[in-house]
Amino acid sequence: MKARTLACFTVLLWLTGCNGGEEPTETERVGGVAQPESDAAPAASEPAAPAVEPLSEPVWIDASASLRGDRRLMVEGETNLPEGARLLIVVERELSGVRWQARTAVEEGRFNAGPLGSGSGLPDGGYTIHVTLPAASVQPDAVRARIGEEGEHLSGPLVTTSRHGLGQIVDYSQRYLIGSEPRRTNDRVEVLEVE
Repeated sequence: MKARTLACFTVLLWLTGCNGGEEPTETERVGGVAQPESDAAPAASEPAAPAVEPLSEPVWIDASASLRGDRRLMVEGETNLPEGARLLIVVERELSGVRWQARTAVEEGRFNAGPLGSGSGLPDGGYTIHVTLPAASVQPDAVRARIGEEGEHLSGPLVTTSRHGLGQIVDYSQRYLIGSEPRRTNDRVEVLEVE
């Protein structure tokens, strides 16, 4: 029994001696297996993306419409909304409530849409043109970063709350009268004549 204990003790000393008496440190172990040391520098972390500045000034939109020879409307305008912001342009005939719409995006501070109206042209009468920035949830990531996940960075008189509870949106509207004999009105309205 003494010989057996002595043999086990000798084997244990021999095993310890082969290892140099040092246990690998935690940084040298990967999955419980000792790894060789490396002279390579640790990998540099990727630089963080630059922070996007939220929209801080009040939103403004300046839109205008022109009536083409085929009596359909072209809408164009300028805005301070972020580049790539998706807009919805709607032309509504006041008398019947019929609507024509187009989607567009802000490019270099400008937008345009059209021609809008029926193929036979717009009859004389009153029309309202709406330019809307829909909810942030349908906007590109870069636009959401500027206006906020629920439009919380939007401000100014054109900003309103979405009917669907999706945060703040932007809604601009302007009335137009089409025809050579505009009605008498006290409202702020622009008259477009056929070219």
